[in-house]
Amino acid sequence: MAKMRTVDAAVAILEKEGATEAFGLPGAAINPFYSAMRAHGGIRHTLARHVEGASHMADGYSRAADGNIGICIGTSGPAGTDMITGLYAAQADSIPMLCITGQAPVAKLHKEDFQAVDIESIAKPLTKFAMTILEPGQVPGAFQKAFQLMRSGRPGPVLLDLPIDVQMAEIEFDIDAYEPLPIEKPKASRKQLEKALDLLTAAKHPLIVAGGGIINAGASAQLVELAEILNVPVIPTLMGWGAIPDDHQLMAGMVGLQTSHRYGNETFLQSDFVIGIGNRWANRHTGGLDTYTAGRKFVHIDIEPTQIGRVFSPDLGIASDAGAALDGLLELARERQAAKTLPDYAGWVAECQERKGSLHRKTNFDNVPIKPQRVYQEMNKAFGRDTTYVSTIGLSQIAGAQMLHVFGARKWINAGQAGPLGWTAPAALGVVRGTPDATVVALSGDYDFQFMIEELAVGAQFNLPYIHVVVNNSYLGLIRQSQRGFNMEQNVSLAFENINSPETNGYGVDHIKVAEGLGVKAIRVEDPNDLPAAFDKAKALMGEFKVPVVVEVILEKITNISMGVEINGVNEFEELAESAADAPTAILTKA
Repeated sequence: MAKMRTVDAAVAILEKEGATEAFGLPGAAINPFYSAMRAHGGIRHTLARHVEGASHMADGYSRAADGNIGICIGTSGPAGTDMITGLYAAQADSIPMLCITGQAPVAKLHKEDFQAVDIESIAKPLTKFAMTILEPGQVPGAFQKAFQLMRSGRPGPVLLDLPIDVQMAEIEFDIDAYEPLPIEKPKASRKQLEKALDLLTAAKHPLIVAGGGIINAGASAQLVELAEILNVPVIPTLMGWGAIPDDHQLMAGMVGLQTSHRYGNETFLQSDFVIGIGNRWANRHTGGLDTYTAGRKFVHIDIEPTQIGRVFSPDLGIASDAGAALDGLLELARERQAAKTLPDYAGWVAECQERKGSLHRKTNFDNVPIKPQRVYQEMNKAFGRDTTYVSTIGLSQIAGAQMLHVFGARKWINAGQAGPLGWTAPAALGVVRGTPDATVVALSGDYDFQFMIEELAVGAQFNLPYIHVVVNNSYLGLIRQSQRGFNMEQNVSLAFENINSPETNGYGVDHIKVAEGLGVKAIRVEDPNDLPAAFDKAKALMGEFKVPVVVEVILEKITNISMGVEINGVNEFEELAESAADAPTAILTKA
């Protein structure tokens, strides 16, 4: 056995657990941990400009590829409290992430010492595990347990708080004798899955709702194969978007009040059976439950047993990892296919395809200032099938989900449930770290962009190139639209006459100057016909300088984006597509 500091043991454990990508800010109470990372050399660290930004970078890194666990590191006190929004975003979407904080010495924790905050108690409601480690000998076991919990069952974040004297203490530790703890995930039985498949095949108009748990399980290929064998259409949730490519003939559209397709909602309303796999029945997906559940039976498969029945009681609930359930369903489906006992759903699929080919929103507008729909149309043209989109909240995200196209798992990275403003830019940097060869395109409204705009400098410093499309209407657009019911537009305008930048024409903040001041490249577009050239230039600048490139698009100030309170009552504020020319990048036919 070797004697070493606890922090040296912890860093060795990080490497053995396969977590070697860290984001954070050093400080006095965490400097011993940083010294251990420096001595070890196997952990890459990206210096953020704000600890909340570091937490979103770690979150984005975790979401970027199967098996990733991003690490967020900060000092004592406000560093931990700054991480809370990041922990919430990760916990809400079932994302594994390890947060490590420094802390005052153990003997000072009850004395209101400088920056001594009870971060364990603060973080517990938003983590799977939060612990202030008071004994040096507990450090290896605490890290071991943290990794097991992050990966077991429903994934999620953890926080480990390290008092500085605990960091400096020496313990006996042998990394060769350390082994990760076994990962625990429930697995559906054959009998359970037989009952689920019996319910599906008894239906005339069945659907598969594919949730983010399928992507977390790395099981998108199994989903597609199952859908093809059964010939049953798939409705991805916002977090499951990409589990089946948008242009697959069985991709029937997204359902919901905001981030949905007209054809998806209409198809769902015609269904009589739904099997949800790895999904939560989120309220923006379901709308009113009476409308959502009327006339159809439900099977719900989820990795977390207490999630089943949380929103409504299904006809059959099964606690299982999505990948394990899909493997079992595939085995059964193949057996029934060979026995020729599967129903023929060709007519139902044809109905769904017909809706997918006709129920679209218009995107082909030539207005100046630019209508947002045109931006997404041009993004579809400019960016290919391998593009990874990153977004969080607002009219930009809602309209983007209605009109962009996603062609693979983890190609849509979205803080779906928490939706924290400012998440997009730092998360995109984490995604670039996690998938350095991918084309990453972020999408923000002007307010989301301004929230953590300083993190662009991180992309410049560490050469993390991506394209950030900023749709600027100088409004808190989603809030303005929601205030219509109160007959007001209160505290939602971001516009002002910028005395230093009259060229912004009253739109306020000069994003181009700010972005360039932070070391990145930036382009402003005011005419929709200039969008293709702007995106081409952005790609060229990104390739040449290896830094983020901002494409700011000046929008009309007021656009109401399609949404409602029931899936059968979504309000359409703009013209609908009457021909292919009205929506030239819409997916009208099967692949």
